[in-house]
Formats: sequence, C-alpha cells, structure tokens
Amino acid sequence: MPDTAPPAPVLDLGAEETLHVLVPSRALAAAVEAVSPRIRAHRFDPADGVPAGEATQAQVMVPRGGGELPAEVWAALPHLRLVQLMSAGAERFVGRLPERVVLCNARGAHTPATAEWAVAATLAAQRGIPHFTRLQDAGHWEMRTDHSLVGARVLMVGAGDIGRTIGAMMAGFDVDVTWVARTAREGVHAFGELPDLLPHADVVVLIVPVTPETTGMVDAAFLAAMKDDALLVNAARGVVVDTDALLAELTAGRLRAALDVTEPEPLPEGHPLWSAPGLLLTPHVAGAVPDTNARATTAVTDQLARVLAGEPLQNVVTDY
Repeated sequence: MPDTAPPAPVLDLGAEETLHVLVPSRALAAAVEAVSPRIRAHRFDPADGVPAGEATQAQVMVPRGGGELPAEVWAALPHLRLVQLMSAGAERFVGRLPERVVLCNARGAHTPATAEWAVAATLAAQRGIPHFTRLQDAGHWEMRTDHSLVGARVLMVGAGDIGRTIGAMMAGFDVDVTWVARTAREGVHAFGELPDLLPHADVVVLIVPVTPETTGMVDAAFLAAMKDDALLVNAARGVVVDTDALLAELTAGRLRAALDVTEPEPLPEGHPLWSAPGLLLTPHVAGAVPDTNARATTAVTDQLARVLAGEPLQNVVTDY
C-alpha cells in the first residue's frame, strides 16, 4: 500500500526575514541565537502575562511545558506558525493551538533516558530491589527468591521510538518481546488483540502517547487479563492507567507495578499508592539525566535551522 501521508509543512519565511522565537530560558535563547544572526530570541513566561513589544512578532514558540495557555496569548501572536516542544509528549497541546500553527515535538530527545529507566525499573522490580532496600534501611538481613528478567515474556504496548529502544536494551536479557500498537503491521499486533496477549506476559510495558484511545486503556478488564504476579511498567503517562483498578490489584497482591507516572500527578501526600504493596514508584524522572536538556536543545536548534533553510519540518505531531 503506497504511503499517503501528507508532505511535512514548510514555514514560509522571507530570504532576509528575521525569525522571532519565544523561549523559556536564557540558556535556550543563547543557543537559538547562535544558530544564525537572523534569529532573535525573546524570553516568555506565561506567568508574566501575554507577550508584548517585539515578542509579538514571534513565528515560533518553544514552551517550557503545560499547554493551558490562555486565548489572550495566542491572540497576541498573530504571526505564530510553529510550536516546537522540548518533549516527546504533546498531549497537552493537541487541539489547543490556532489552526494556522504547526505542532512539532522533540522525538528522540528523551528516548535513551526513558528507555534506560524502563529497563532499570523492570530489573529492580523483578529482582525485588525495593524490598531489599527497605530491609537495608531497617538493618534487617532476610533472604528470599524474586523474579528474573532473563527469558521473560515482555508485552511492549507501544512500538514507537522509545518502545523499540527499550526492546533493544532488553535484548541482552534474552527476553521474548511481543509488540502492540494502535494499528497492526508486520511484527506488531493491534490494541484489539490485547485481551489474547496479556495472559501470556510476565512483564507489560506501557509506552504509548496519550490519545482518546489510550486514556484509561489500562482499566480493570486490562489488569484482570494479566497473569498472576505479572509486572506492569508505566513509562507513558499516568492517565493511561486507571489508578483505582491498579490499586485494587496491588492491594490484593495479584499484580506488581513500576510507575514513573501517576494519576493524579504529583501524587498527593497520603495517597494510597504511596503504601501500595508490590509497587516501585519514581516521581516522573525517567527522562531526567544530564544529557536530556542538551538533546532537547539540539532538537530545537536543528528545527530552526530547517526553517531558515526552507526545509520541511521534522517531528510534526499528527498521529493523535
């Protein structure tokens, strides 16, 4: 079947036109202005109100995060044509931008770190490291046998860039990976096949984007289909998992989990997830390694160089 995907858009910029870019930090301002003397960076923080002065000429915005910008901000930017994210997740901006504005993400910038977290969390959970860490804190020596990643059957729910990298990193453990995505293709099952696949997986890794289809995907029925004592690893977003349904399975001791993301997030004090048995929990730090910011900055500067050169944009967000 021929590829019918539309061509990537090109920003129509005059040969000598200045490219005005809204950025969240001085460091990023310096990086983008180093790309070309034609680029003028303007620091923008939504807490300061709407852009004013020369910043209203911006054709590109690089937001710090979020997406809940008021309509007044978009109205103050009549020349805006591109929102370039520094993250892969784009769900907070989808459907919230003016029609004229293209949305691009920083696909790949967080891939190595997020994949590394997924492997580290899976290993730690399988080998009982959180349990032994608590024993160490208590000064208590107690031996027990846990699980193993070697030879495990892994169901990778998400077959994109990060999911593939997780699979490659796990290959050294001789895991048997089954791939699942929204639509079936060679070597990849469709979401609709999950009820038949879940009962056979020792480890289920979630690394899907947030869409109407994936929000709440991991509900009571999904979890009930998982085999006893299986491990759920969420490196996606908290809203993919029904928290109450997962808590019920953890409290019953039937399933285990490793989560970097939760719903709600941040997890409030006293929330039952804090004390849920069989849970390894980190505070949304999968991508937090020293090189991530540099990779995200490179994604931004490379994109701006393409704009100046009249080349098609990369990592346009359309698959939502």
